[in-house]
Amino acid sequence: MIPKGYTGLTLFPFIFLKHRKLLKDVILLNHERIHLKQQLEMLVLPFYMFYVSEFLIRLGYYQNWKKAYRNISFEREAYTNQSNLEYLKVRPFWAFLKYLRNHDI
Repeated sequence: MIPKGYTGLTLFPFIFLKHRKLLKDVILLNHERIHLKQQLEMLVLPFYMFYVSEFLIRLGYYQNWKKAYRNISFEREAYTNQSNLEYLKVRPFWAFLKYLRNHDI
């Protein structure tokens, strides 16, 4: 179920992991929990529509799958804050908007 090259996937309300041992990876789990929060605050379905649209736009811009994926605003927020285990306690509503601008990762 997890695409090649990825270790986790979040489809509200579930987090899917490539391997059972990843249940102990608190950074990965925090990253995926950030996605759960994003999905919930966007009422789930609009999140996926926005995510795919933004990915396609960035893919056209970067012409590189990995670079397009890493620069999706939702991913930028999650990667930037995944090590901060307190982030979800203080995260502002729709915080991903701050990551919409083009800044290569």
